[in-house]
Amino acid sequence: MIRVGIFGASGYTGVELVKIFARHPQVKIAFATSDSYVGKKMSDAFPCHYDIPFVAHDAAPLDAIDVAFLALPHGASAEYGKRVLAAGARVIDLSADFRLRDAAAYKKWYGFDHHAPELLPQAVYGLPEIHRARIKQAKLVANPGCYPTGVILGLAPIWRADVTDSSVIVDSKSGVSGAGRKATLTVHFCEVNENLSPYKIGRVHQHLPEMEQELKAINAQATLIFSPHLLSATRGILSTMYVRLSAGWDEKRLRDLYVETYRGEPFVKILPSGQIATLAHSNYTNYCTVSIHYIADVQQAIICASIDNLIKGASGQAVQNMNLMFGVEETMGLL
Repeated sequence: MIRVGIFGASGYTGVELVKIFARHPQVKIAFATSDSYVGKKMSDAFPCHYDIPFVAHDAAPLDAIDVAFLALPHGASAEYGKRVLAAGARVIDLSADFRLRDAAAYKKWYGFDHHAPELLPQAVYGLPEIHRARIKQAKLVANPGCYPTGVILGLAPIWRADVTDSSVIVDSKSGVSGAGRKATLTVHFCEVNENLSPYKIGRVHQHLPEMEQELKAINAQATLIFSPHLLSATRGILSTMYVRLSAGWDEKRLRDLYVETYRGEPFVKILPSGQIATLAHSNYTNYCTVSIHYIADVQQAIICASIDNLIKGASGQAVQNMNLMFGVEETMGLL
């Protein structure tokens, strides 16, 4: 059995982890932490039947686990990651604390000085479809952000095959759970209901350097214009990506590229011609669903990619990474 500890288990991603582990035959939850609900159970924090007791972060028995999932706010995970690694366990961090390779970038994009820059070189970016071999050997995995997961999977074939030499415009729409459980005016019901709000548009969103870091590792010319939107829905992300094609690309060649790139991938589904990816294709699953649309008269393509932000965009992908790290079936607990 894989003994897991969950830091920050009273957030949306934490409870999603517990739901997955409840059907995972190789996992035992050793502890779940929540400084907000110390001494209470998960069923006190959520309308659920999981009576897992919450302990304080600093009271977590690190000698009782094989791997820790850090579902903590950005800036808080690095310190606990150091402690877990020092105790001999592995780490899967669901925050942004280990995603960027440049420690100095955290001040610009997240507003804090990194608390464990010495760990960044060993952190493996946890997108299995791109880094599967390295994830299997990793002690520290940086679970990707929700927006970057769909965008990187949607665009990796484009940049790998030099399909374009232009910036790609990415228009993404996310359900409100992507903002986390903490109450703010932005996610107040009256602000979100029957509304659609763009925010941090252009090249200012904190996920931009993460997306470009991974895409530039594939092709140094990769650049994005990124426009995220808050959608009046609980969960799910749909990213629509506009690509100007180089000469020689047509619909068949483009579709063949995607099919071949993701052949054998258990959680990437390429829709047949004529179908369009929607939130419903991926919500409540660990799938990334991709549709390809060729516009012949202007030599462009539109790539649509949908994920569930709490599963493939967070907890499900984290479990997929754990399965790889511990040598069990990659899909275990996720189908």
